[in-house]
Amino acid sequence: MEASVVAPARRDLTLTAAGAAVSEFGNALSLLVLMFWATPISPLLVAAILVAELLPLVLGAPLAGVLVDRLPNRRLLIVALLFQGVAIASIAPLMGQPAFVVALVFLSGCGRAIAQPCISALVPHIAGEEEATRGYAWLSTGRSLGSMAGVTGGAVLAGIFGHPAAMLIDGCTFLAYAAMLAFVRSERRPSGTHEVRPSALAGIRHVRRDPVLFAAVIGLALCVGAVVVINVADPAFVRFVLRGDEFVLGAMQACWMTGILVGNRLAARLRTVPGVAQAIAVAAITTGVGVLIPATFPFVVAAGTGWVIGGVSNGIHNVALNAVVRLRTPEEMRGRAFAAVGSMVIGANLLGTAAAGGLLLFIGPQAVFALGGTGALLSGLACLVFVRRALKRGRSPAAAGLLPN
Repeated sequence: MEASVVAPARRDLTLTAAGAAVSEFGNALSLLVLMFWATPISPLLVAAILVAELLPLVLGAPLAGVLVDRLPNRRLLIVALLFQGVAIASIAPLMGQPAFVVALVFLSGCGRAIAQPCISALVPHIAGEEEATRGYAWLSTGRSLGSMAGVTGGAVLAGIFGHPAAMLIDGCTFLAYAAMLAFVRSERRPSGTHEVRPSALAGIRHVRRDPVLFAAVIGLALCVGAVVVINVADPAFVRFVLRGDEFVLGAMQACWMTGILVGNRLAARLRTVPGVAQAIAVAAITTGVGVLIPATFPFVVAAGTGWVIGGVSNGIHNVALNAVVRLRTPEEMRGRAFAAVGSMVIGANLLGTAAAGGLLLFIGPQAVFALGGTGALLSGLACLVFVRRALKRGRSPAAAGLLPN
């Protein structure tokens, strides 16, 4: 971290990013295991697992936002992580029962629905408002490193110890993250800074009323809805098109994670709000390009190249979206704004995931990749047009101002 960040903030941010890395290691490991476990059973089971993970983030967004804007965020995050850990670890003895696995993934998603806006609102209090964008980059970098380790070394662990052991390891990573947060001193205590009964829908109304924020979020949501179909098709693409196994799938995902690390650093250098908003649109375009490469050239090297490009775009999205929401939202309602934005983007993710399960019943994974890449490319182009129009119509001081260094 740069020298401008004071030691206590650096320490807290390091603990938070390290905890996120440990947790994401477990997430990547368990997702890899669940996808390969479910793929031979049915593409619909793959989609069901992904939907169960995401649905709580859409349905629970209003309640989660209110909780984040009422309760101490660090403590709330610890409770959410403990809940997730118990739910994931409980999958281990029940992997012979798909219905129970889906149900427990859903419960874990309920904890994630609270944890996601919670950490987004907490980062500015850990890193400081002026260093918040870099703080988001650090957090995303930690997550990326953890995911990279999970899809590479995690595949080895799963092969050696078996699928149930992988789920237990993931459950323990949530506990480790919660333990690290116990040593973080920074806290966001919003309960005394705003109305006694905050509106659960205020975050959604705020996003709709801000033309720049709305254009960027909708554009990203459309891109995600299009490109997320590859998440369901990815195991089948690796298994049946590339003729690979868990290790090839892990290598492809590691290429994506490597790209995210680069994207994080690029996004941390953005200075203006128009720059952040337009970066979201451009990254959607390059996401489409990255997915179209393996769809056109179904070889391992081409797929890895496309995954790196997609990962860079993903990394820019991770940081830039958090930055633009923070900059366009009053502090007292950031929990609801982050939850609202998360519900919109993940709602699109959910629809795309559900559609992918049906698509794979009728067309092959390579065709699904082509559809997803084309949709992301077109969504990015449309997003760029509407973001630029919104910026021209509403040149406010906030829109034209500088991001904190």
